[in-house]
Amino acid sequence: MKAIYLTTDDPIYLPAFYDRVLGGAPGHAQTVFVVPPLYRKQSPWAAAMRYARTFGLLDAARLTSQVIGTRLRGQSIARSCARHGVACEEIADVNAPEFLDRLRAMAPDLLISVSCPQIFKRPLIEIPPLGVLNIHGAILPQYRGVLPSFWMLANGERQAGVSIYFVNEKIDAGDRCGLTVFDITPDDTLDSFLRRSKRAAAELLLEVLSKVEAGTASREPLNLAEGSYYSWPDPPAVERFRAAGRRVW
Repeated sequence: MKAIYLTTDDPIYLPAFYDRVLGGAPGHAQTVFVVPPLYRKQSPWAAAMRYARTFGLLDAARLTSQVIGTRLRGQSIARSCARHGVACEEIADVNAPEFLDRLRAMAPDLLISVSCPQIFKRPLIEIPPLGVLNIHGAILPQYRGVLPSFWMLANGERQAGVSIYFVNEKIDAGDRCGLTVFDITPDDTLDSFLRRSKRAAAELLLEVLSKVEAGTASREPLNLAEGSYYSWPDPPAVERFRAAGRRVW
């Protein structure tokens, strides 16, 4: 089975994820394509200002420090891929016609989305015969949308999870084929929560990949009417997050 990953440039949480997945299932990945970590064509400056307005200047400065530290240590998705002999390349748009032509020529059996911020359109979804998998850090159909880790902490949830599903053209919708659940601890920060979530996601993906290759993966349609959807946090949500004793770092 040949798989291609579509992911985002996250030097903090995703390098460890790729080390585990590429090392745990050697030989399955053709290429990891990395897109910018930006929503709706915003600039890096706009993204930074949005984060600062939401979480405050101190947390924004801490994020900047974390990113600089990872760069100085040489921590990146590209380095993780290189350790496992997998090609890694930056692209701008996963739905661009020229990129779709390239994917068709590569003929992957499966596409895997890992924190990719771009919405997949039908021509992309139809390329791999085995479908497109997406990893979402929540127990779907609950907490669809943006930053489910933040919202679960802000809402006082005691359990969290990771879902893997075959995508369709809707957001966080399709057929779920993998689920793992874990407890949220009283001292979890957003940072520690994300690290545990990514570790759980890596283990679940390895399990799902083996089932997809064997033809034994289950498919459970997600009932969106029973779920919930969240957008980028607003000030009242951040206040609720902090009132619950939670911190970003």
